[in-house]
Amino acid sequence: MDAPPARRSPRPRPDVPPKGHPTLTSRRVRRIRRIWGAGLLLLALLLALLLSGGGGHPRGASPPAHLPAKQAKASIPPVHNPRLEPDWQGDGRSVTLAFGGDVNFPVSTTLGDSLASDPTSALGPTVPQLLAGANLSMTNFESALTDGTCPDTQSKQYVFYAPSSAVTAFQGAGISLITEANNHGEDCGAAGLQMALTTKQQSGYNILGIGQNAAQAFTPYQTTINGQHITIVAATQVIDSNLQTAWTATATQPGLASAYDVNDLIAAVQAARKTADTVVVYLHWGTELDACPNPLQEPLAQLLVKAGADIIVGTHAHVLLGAGYLGSAFVDYGLGNFAFYDNTPPENASGSLVITATGRHIDQVTWRPAVIVNDLPQPLTGADATSAVASWEQDRACTNATATPTAPLATATTETSPAPPAAVQPLTVDS
Repeated sequence: MDAPPARRSPRPRPDVPPKGHPTLTSRRVRRIRRIWGAGLLLLALLLALLLSGGGGHPRGASPPAHLPAKQAKASIPPVHNPRLEPDWQGDGRSVTLAFGGDVNFPVSTTLGDSLASDPTSALGPTVPQLLAGANLSMTNFESALTDGTCPDTQSKQYVFYAPSSAVTAFQGAGISLITEANNHGEDCGAAGLQMALTTKQQSGYNILGIGQNAAQAFTPYQTTINGQHITIVAATQVIDSNLQTAWTATATQPGLASAYDVNDLIAAVQAARKTADTVVVYLHWGTELDACPNPLQEPLAQLLVKAGADIIVGTHAHVLLGAGYLGSAFVDYGLGNFAFYDNTPPENASGSLVITATGRHIDQVTWRPAVIVNDLPQPLTGADATSAVASWEQDRACTNATATPTAPLATATTETSPAPPAAVQPLTVDS
């Protein structure tokens, strides 16, 4: 009987190494490593999801679904701005500001002739004297600023205009900036206003209250002095009623910064308050030759102080009005004429207001009295000066201002909230 054939060993597959082969061992190790790696990655993702979606989500993550959006937002405290505090003093260093009233250079007057003769000295030696010691000075330019012509004379009683050399006169007197937001800023029409805007651009001189639109007209002057950020906003509350629409700067129309739109002015002051250490508002307001504030001035002053203004000054009446504190802010309702062609009482009562402030704190207020002679202010001394200062102090009696500071009117709420509804009506036609 034949023996059964011998059992053959299975032929090894070329792609599968035998058990125990080192290649098979390394593949198993790699497979195990991949499984562990995937597991660890999944665990990390689950942990991250738990931290972001569960209680105690990290800063910047979305609030949990069970927490209402409003509640989640309210839980984040607002960023505190120390400049909204009424006792804010910036870096603690003081700044001195000087303000004068109305200035113009009408043709065929002493001032007009002086401008034509020598612009650099047209404002004489006394204007710089009255502004001496100030880190910054400002006046109102009661005039259109043109090329010396009046391309579109407006229908009004008094029309004032002066050539661009008036800028040289202000610079020669050491005046830091002027405002043209007044009832003469566009006496020569839209074409005259464009001349003023061209002069502003070419000269680089600081002229407030005019612009190609409302945003430009309300653009404040900003500077840093002694480390303190000073911001000045200018506007007019006086435009002849028949010209108010044509002269008021809008989103699409060149013109003046109008204080008749209280909301725009308040918004400009509130915006300034956020970044400034000291906020100044220079207004054209009041009633001609009336030595007491009119019904529009005091309510507007209250709103401006509550919006964050620290100093409010103004012109237009051509006579001196009272000045004093509204809360802890300081307001002057009428600076009168500064360098002006009217040399008769009471329009010739003049002077400069000098205020030293440390941030929002008013350190000192000084009235430097003068009287206008030959169109220029002549500083008073001795008994005349004492009498003039006493008269200036007495003018406060018909205002809502006080001789010393009282509790601040402004709060963080009033400095960030929209102005309350207010309809400010235009004044009657005025010069």
